[in-house]
Amino acid sequence: MAAALAAAVAAALGALLLAPGGTEPPGDGPAAASASSFSSLWGAAERWRPPGVRMDQALLLVRNELPEQGLRLLARCGACHRCAYQLLAVLPPRGDGGPGKVVVVVDTQHPLSLLLSGSLAGSELCKIQYHFGEFGNYSLVIKTLSTSTKTVSCDVVINEGPINSYLPILFAFLVYMGILAILITGRLVMKIDPVRNWVYKKLNPRETDRLINSELGSPNTTDSVSSDPAPRLWSTTSRQRLRSLDTFRGLSLIIMVFVNYGGGKYWFFKHESWNGLTVADLVFPWFVFIMGTSISLSLSSMLRWGSSKRKVLGKILWRSFLLILLGVIVVNPNYCLGPLSWENLRIPGVLQRLGLTYLVVAALELLFTRAGADSGTLEMSCPALQDILPYWPQWIFILMLEVIWLCLTFLLPVPGCPRGYLGPGGIGDFGNYPNCTGGAAGYIDRLILGENHIYQHPSSSVLYQTTMPYDPEGILGTINTILMAFLGLQAGKIILSYRDQHKQILSRFLIWSIVMGIISAILTKCSKEEGFIPINKNLWSTSYVTTMSCFAFILLLLIYYLVDVKRLWSGAPFFYPGMNSILVYIGHEVFEDYFPFKWRMRDSQSHEEHLTQNLIATTLWVIISYVLYRKRIFWKI
Repeated sequence: MAAALAAAVAAALGALLLAPGGTEPPGDGPAAASASSFSSLWGAAERWRPPGVRMDQALLLVRNELPEQGLRLLARCGACHRCAYQLLAVLPPRGDGGPGKVVVVVDTQHPLSLLLSGSLAGSELCKIQYHFGEFGNYSLVIKTLSTSTKTVSCDVVINEGPINSYLPILFAFLVYMGILAILITGRLVMKIDPVRNWVYKKLNPRETDRLINSELGSPNTTDSVSSDPAPRLWSTTSRQRLRSLDTFRGLSLIIMVFVNYGGGKYWFFKHESWNGLTVADLVFPWFVFIMGTSISLSLSSMLRWGSSKRKVLGKILWRSFLLILLGVIVVNPNYCLGPLSWENLRIPGVLQRLGLTYLVVAALELLFTRAGADSGTLEMSCPALQDILPYWPQWIFILMLEVIWLCLTFLLPVPGCPRGYLGPGGIGDFGNYPNCTGGAAGYIDRLILGENHIYQHPSSSVLYQTTMPYDPEGILGTINTILMAFLGLQAGKIILSYRDQHKQILSRFLIWSIVMGIISAILTKCSKEEGFIPINKNLWSTSYVTTMSCFAFILLLLIYYLVDVKRLWSGAPFFYPGMNSILVYIGHEVFEDYFPFKWRMRDSQSHEEHLTQNLIATTLWVIISYVLYRKRIFWKI
């Protein structure tokens, strides 16, 4: 949770100084302005909430001083790329009783462009861009500046200032930083010999570590097989699990749980409507990446310990089947309609995609693995590429898959849509292609799976007002998910090929991150919307994969350095959910609507209450995973 909050703390701090609208909620005097408690601050904000206004909305009173008939006020969200203006209100003209007035509700998540249009088609009287603040009360005054030139002005006036909706993030961040400070203090106390000896005697962590390493079997940094052809590469005789990988996995999982629970209903904790990135768009590819890393290390371990390839392949097939089956059950909780009613059964999903990706990448690694390749004992003409050259058949296969994705995406004819369309449809692209959501990716899913068996409420449905179902875990995007897992597999090969050579491992991670970043810059032209292939989580575009891989290599570098090289950090608290990732993911989905993970709120239109509920629910899963770790309970598939 702290990582998710840290990603937004900059926005919170900026909002403290420059809240939309620029004023504070009024109070009853100096005492109200100097309220010392967080709750009293939010109590004042609630008292000034305009009636009928919901979260992320503000009230706008439009005052028309012009006598003309048929004036229309249009609006367009600043985050909506190439969107047509939408009618907000038809303005009554000024009469004998005074200015014409109309009250509208406006969105506060992104800046809005307001356009005043005359009765003649295409006539623009004035245009203004403004970022309204949540629960603010504003007036838009439309008047003539000069009767001779008939110049029209549109001015926004703040009647009642908005609340600062980012304060709960800052407050929660400070709370978790306080908890972190207490934990650090406890760790310093643990350095006192009598205290440390007493605690170790009570907890007996060696037995826990022994159970984990003996039963889970992956990933490992050392090997105890006496027949290893290069014993000098192994620094100890015991098998030790890499904590950094479980920490990376746990970090991704905890952010995923937080955003799945709602992320306080903040827009940057939700998935991006189409092109671009938010915090929610980071975690799934990171989870896929670290799955690929674990595949490399776990398969290497099983083969070294004498398991036959046929037996390993059976385990791969069984695990993939279980992941897909669990995924179908988790995303279809319509038990009142009968178990998994086929009429509206959603076929794709997160676990389903993980299962298919795991099957392809693990089978690919098993098929083309070579004895000695992962230990650096093969004689090679170019030792600097020992983590790449022995696996050239795998690279050819992955490149062929990528060519297939490119050909289907840009060359497949889609009825009613331009070839190679990557847009959201709806009102995007000025409403020219309303039924083309996702282009070829959406068309393939609807053609093969059927409209009733894919996701019905994509993230583009709100901002772009799309009506077509579209599944972000669809068929075509699975190809690039395999690419993401394969890049994670490459990270595992680096760890194996340069075992105990920390500088080599860290430098390789850095090089791969730079390479992925350069590819992303080329594909996107360093632009959110104007690149050859924009970053898009819904499509799982190539640039999305290279960008997420760039971040993943950097993040893994940092965690590996802190946890496994310098041992400055144990990986807590993320290490614990990382050890029970399947249980935590399925558990948080199944029990999402049950107490204590959810309860009836006093005010459902409050970011504060949503954030509190979502953080408590996420923290509970961290605590549950810690208790399971201490009880030595690990659920693996």
